Amino acid sequence: MPRSKSAVASRARRKRILKAAKGFYGKRKNVYTVAKNVMEKGLTYSYVGRKNKKRDYRSLWIARINAAVREEGLTYSEFIHKLNAKGIELNRKVLADLAMNEPDSFKSLVNSVK
Repeated sequence: MPRSKSAVASRARRKRILKAAKGFYGKRKNVYTVAKNVMEKGLTYSYVGRKNKKRDYRSLWIARINAAVREEGLTYSEFIHKLNAKGIELNRKVLADLAMNEPDSFKSLVNSVK
């Protein structure tokens, strides 16, 4: 039986990594072992970054809600507590959007909670 070689598969694997590393600096773009390490690290960072993005947006929404609510004489935690007590189920994304783009309706919401 003739010897089986994996040239096609391994070349495709190397091409895929080097294509993904395109635009990197120095050996990172054209030396396979270096590019592979850099790509693995980059993919790890992108995975973590997708989780951090959710965290960052939530903190941004909270800051916006807090700023808008303090103008009405409440704090953020009081406002959220009163919303929950009244049974109003609006998430922070919607509340922040209301506070930024429709201040009148947000003001009426705050007054209904007070």
